[in-house]
Amino acid sequence: MEKQISVVWKGDMAFEARIDEYKVVMDAMPSSGGQHLGPTPKPLLMASLGGCTGMDVISLAKKMRQEVESLEIRLKGTITEEHPMRYEAIHLVFLFTGKDLDPEKLQKAVDLSSDKYCGVGATLKDSVRLTYEVQIVGV
Repeated sequence: MEKQISVVWKGDMAFEARIDEYKVVMDAMPSSGGQHLGPTPKPLLMASLGGCTGMDVISLAKKMRQEVESLEIRLKGTITEEHPMRYEAIHLVFLFTGKDLDPEKLQKAVDLSSDKYCGVGATLKDSVRLTYEVQIVGV
């Protein structure tokens, strides 16, 4: 299967990614010649990881009969100081709310996503240290 998108220069340091019928603007900070019209590319990569694993985890939790009311995934990336500046580590914290949630089942859902299903994580895992944490917060 092949997927194509386009990224079009919009002037200065701004680029617009065209993905299916959606448009995502990326830009640099003013200190780097941009106008801060959108996020920079590296945080979008982290957001893609969060979205990918989040979709897996919600789907798996439903199959495990977990009544998740909300899920927030907080990602923290560590970037190298030398060029090319890249993520060397990303830590994900899964914050679940819901009634009668089973921590073991939620951990299993996260593990299955990270080990088997999330394509973004699979793409990153050979070059970025990915770590995961599960927390259940108040309803």
